[in-house]
Order: sequence, then C-alpha cells, then structure tokens
Amino acid sequence: MDKTEKLISLLESRYRKKTRKSLRLYQEAQKVLVRGGSHSIRLFAPYPFFMASAGGPCVHDLDGNAFIDYWQGHYANVLGHNPDVLRAEFRRFDPERGSLHTGFEGESQVRLAELIMSRLGYKDHKIRFTTSGALATMSAVMLAQAYTGREKILKIGGGWHGATPYLLKGVNFHGEDGFGRAESAGIPKAMLRNTLITRYNDIDRLERIFKKQGGRIAAFIVEPFLGVGGFIPASRDYLRAARRLTARYGALLIFDEIITGFRFCPSGLQTLYGIEPDITTFGKLIGGGHAVSAVEGKARILEGRNAKGKVKAKFEGGTFSSHPQYMRAGYVMLKHLVDHAGPIYGALAAAGDVLRTRVEAVFRAEGIEARCTGWGNEAVPGSSLFMVNFPRTDKAFTSAEDVWDPARCDVRLKEEVLKIALLAEDVNVVHGGGAISLAHGPSHLDRTVEAYAAAAQLFKKYLF
Repeated sequence: MDKTEKLISLLESRYRKKTRKSLRLYQEAQKVLVRGGSHSIRLFAPYPFFMASAGGPCVHDLDGNAFIDYWQGHYANVLGHNPDVLRAEFRRFDPERGSLHTGFEGESQVRLAELIMSRLGYKDHKIRFTTSGALATMSAVMLAQAYTGREKILKIGGGWHGATPYLLKGVNFHGEDGFGRAESAGIPKAMLRNTLITRYNDIDRLERIFKKQGGRIAAFIVEPFLGVGGFIPASRDYLRAARRLTARYGALLIFDEIITGFRFCPSGLQTLYGIEPDITTFGKLIGGGHAVSAVEGKARILEGRNAKGKVKAKFEGGTFSSHPQYMRAGYVMLKHLVDHAGPIYGALAAAGDVLRTRVEAVFRAEGIEARCTGWGNEAVPGSSLFMVNFPRTDKAFTSAEDVWDPARCDVRLKEEVLKIALLAEDVNVVHGGGAISLAHGPSHLDRTVEAYAAAAQLFKKYLF
C-alpha cells in the first residue's frame, strides 16, 4: 500500500465512523438502484452520505452531521439551500389550485420567459422550456443541424453538456488520446465521427478547424466559462473569434450557459462579453431549485426551420416542461436576483476572491503548491466558483488539458484524497471546490479555510 492509499484508508475510516446510517442506507440502495443512486457524480468513494435536510450553506445527513456544502444542488442554488425568498413564496401557494402537473399552459411560464428575454435584450429571439440541461443541449444541436443542413458539431475538449449522445465525446482526459475518446458505448459511430474536438481558448486551433471543415460544421457549442472542465473563463478574443468564424462559415454559435446563466450577473454571461450567440441553453438557476432548463435563440432557428424557411426539426419540451410551480419558482428566483443584483453579485464575487486566495495560502504555508481556478478575467469581473488544483508545472490554466492531464496536475490528490479529507472536516466539495452561495457567510468561509488547512497538514505529514 503506497502513501496515498494509506492516507485514503485513514480518512475513509474516520468517515465511516461518522456516517454509519448513510452506510446502511447505501447498502440497501445498492440492491435496487444502479450503483446505489440516480446520478453517478453523487456516488463518490467510499459511499455518499444521505441527506436528511438542507438549509442555507449546509446539508445535514442521517447521522446528524452538518456539512458546509459547495455542491449546492449541482451549482443551482446561488442563494443557498431552500432560501427564504422561495420558502415564503410557496407558503402562499394556493393548495386549492394544486401543485401537480396538469399538462396545460400557465401564466408563470410567460412571465419567466419575459424576464429572461428582457435581460438578454435581443430582437427576434424566443425561448422554450424543458426539464434538464442534457435535453436543452440535445435540442440545441438538433436545431442547429436542421437549420444548417449539416451534421458536424464542434465542441471543447473537457466540455460537459449533459448525457446527450451528440456530445458524449471529449469530456474526460484519456492519457495519450487526450480528449479524443467517446465517453460511452452505445453511441452510433457516425455521430462520434461528426463530433469534433478543439482546445479551449486556442484561437489558432479554432481557425485551423474552421478552415479545414467549416463548410461542414453545423454549430460550435462552448461554455463562456468552462464548468467541469476547470472553472476557466474564455478570453474575450476567443469568443470573438468563435463568433467571427461561425458567421463566416455559416455555422451557428451555441453558448451553453446552464451553469453560468444568472450566476455572474442578472443575465447570461454573454452580456458581459458583448457577444450574441445564435442559440443559448440555460438551466440550474432559472428553475429556482426545480427541474427547469431552456433553449433560447433566434426565432427562425427555434421554430425548427432550415435556412430556406421550411420546418424541419421537431422541438418538443417534454411532459413536465413548464410545470407551473417550477415556472413560478424560477420567476421568483430570477426576479430576486435582478432586483438585488448589485449587492448579490458583488458579495458573491468578493467571497470567491477571498476563499480562493485563502485556500491557496494555507497550502503554501505547508510548502504545497495549490492553485485555484475560478478567477475572473477582462470580461468577467468576479466569480463565485472555485476549483483547487495541484499543478506539476508552472503553466497557466487556460484549457481543460491544464487541469485534467495527470502530467500537469495531480488529479487523484484533488478528486480522491482532498474530497475525503474535507468530508472528515465537515466540508463537502466536488472537484476540489464548488460554488459559493449567498448563504455562505464569513464564519462559513473561515471554517472552510480551516478544513483546507487541516487537509494541507495531513498532506504534508503523509504525502510530502
């Protein structure tokens, strides 16, 4: 057993002692649920804790542990778990009208759509709601292919756009193949051949790909702030190049703003960059903690038409799209963010700067190089996202390769060891960090820094 395995074994032993009820329930879950749960990212080793309640910055498990949480509903809860503004709204919900889905159109979806569209400020754009980010990105790709009559889709290596077969390629780093592999069996080979991969923030490579294949590319889908790929912002020049090249070669530009929409400002992040994409996908925050996503874009594209105006694509939202209670929750959430934008986004950005700076400092104090991603840039004034990385080189973080290539960063230390070390200190993170909410006050940040400091001391003692 090497040093890393010994430390993981020690930390897992501590975790098991404090989460006995979760372990018993996990053993039961494994008998009826795939791998014991319904989303793979939640099923971390040695087993996940099971939630009993959640409020503000914390999640309470079955054993009574209170974890300061930076997962926050897959980064959806920018105000924290179960915020007062939403709880107050649903205390006023009329039980006589019911909260079950009816399958009819309701007023709340109109109000939510109006609010989102007004914040974007585009002419001749429309929006349609669905229920998950994967459905939104799948629909966006299908609409782009229908409109252009082309089949190739260009995406970022390390970019995650949900479990849609169109885009399940180039998500994880695979050694010598880099981000070139498919992520799943069962995807048609023709679909995989039509999915092209490029490097984030690499304008030269983007230009070469469009020069070679631009006439066959239906769309370029990109996150303006790379999510799972490393919490890295796009440079303004890169997104300008993406807009220029897609327009020149007749391809569509799709912004995946499922994480970024309304997190950095009371609109899409695209407004800070000053770039209008052809299609945008939204999710997470726009549902106020409910299953809501959306595809927004130029009306002629979203109506499923091709460039000649004929309807070619069938874009349906799904059975539970525009659920009236979900629509109302989304409206209340976004209206609150819009009405209090100054203090909310200022506080989130400031907290991000403080936490990233302090976390790097506690590792530095132990002689360990740790570098956070999640910082803003010339277009993004601040960020509430943070990811802790352990670099092996001095290279700046500009793409997913810089974060996920084991030759450049100690990925196992971040993903396995740091995760369980922080759980032992009652802090829950994903990919070494996560999303700060407005509910994370100074005391929670202080306690979080203490937890990272304890982890750093363990690393120094056992690994360095």
